[in-house]
Amino acid sequence: MHVLLTATGFALTLIAALYALTALLARPRVWRAQPCRRDGHPPITVLKPLCGMEPRLEANLATLFEQTCPAYQLVFGVRDRHDPAIAVVRRLARRYPAHDVTLVVNARLHGANNKVSNLINMAHVARHPWLVIADSDIAVEPDYLEQVAAPLANPRVGIVTCLYTGRAQDTFCTRLGALFIDTWFAPSVRVASAMGSRCFGFGATIALRADTLRLIGGFEALRDRLADDFWLGQLTRNHGLATVLSQVCVTTDVAEDSFASLWSRERRWMQTIRALNRPGYTFTFITFTFPVMAAGLWLAPLTITWAVAAIGMAARCALHLRAPAPGLPAPGRVCYAPLRDCLLLLTWLTAFAGSTARWRCQSVPIDCRGEQRADP
Repeated sequence: MHVLLTATGFALTLIAALYALTALLARPRVWRAQPCRRDGHPPITVLKPLCGMEPRLEANLATLFEQTCPAYQLVFGVRDRHDPAIAVVRRLARRYPAHDVTLVVNARLHGANNKVSNLINMAHVARHPWLVIADSDIAVEPDYLEQVAAPLANPRVGIVTCLYTGRAQDTFCTRLGALFIDTWFAPSVRVASAMGSRCFGFGATIALRADTLRLIGGFEALRDRLADDFWLGQLTRNHGLATVLSQVCVTTDVAEDSFASLWSRERRWMQTIRALNRPGYTFTFITFTFPVMAAGLWLAPLTITWAVAAIGMAARCALHLRAPAPGLPAPGRVCYAPLRDCLLLLTWLTAFAGSTARWRCQSVPIDCRGEQRADP
């Protein structure tokens, strides 16, 4: 039994160290084609569902008004006519009068997913053949639309999506939340992409052709799904179309400034991953370097185990010093790494239980396919 425990401890340490090294060194397979020619690509409609006021909402939305793309329509949608985001959109429309801006205010529900209901309501005013759907809390560079839309010129491409980096406010919890994105989520995607996986789609940005959206049944096909961004990609892949990871990396705000809100958000993410890929989720623990190393050293306190653990922990800390994309700062805060990993482990464990997730102040049921169902 002692030998078995020692072997288990060493194996845990070795696997976790190998993953940490891979996460540090992996380079995703991204689309590196030149942006679309300004005189040769179709115009683009940007669909931006909004819900409530966010810390940097106006500044983030303003980055879409400053695109180098020559022809594009901006469609903003809210469900509540008293939503404070309406005033923000109207201010920006006045500040940039030359832009094609449409604001849709429509409370109609089409299913259990409020965001998708918003998109369904907005889609009726979209006029252009290429679509870009983006979360409300992202900031982008001036060439963003041209870059993310470029792969759509290839008819074999279904969706284009891109990674994102977290931007914290000056609070402890938002810094932890940003590290969730920058030192766990994004490296996991880079590893999966480097190994050839294309089974993803991120709400920060999804670009697709309007005819592709019609092919999968429109946004209506997503109305009862919690992970609508993932399923938008999966449904196009079901039709033999490729998912492309853009070289663009956008910035997303992390606004959860209390532990309760941070925990709720991260647990929902974990529950969604569990629902979409239960076998893969079970083995996610190898990505939590510090607690796994601690368990391995406790079971196998050997010199070789300590040596392997030192390599793994160094690689994990080095992730904090790696820039997420050219021109973006490294996450930093290496001292947070052990705490960040322990919190990930606790979230992972608790996400095995429960059949509901908290999302936008709602309790959302999740079934085994990652779908959400309306309450009876």
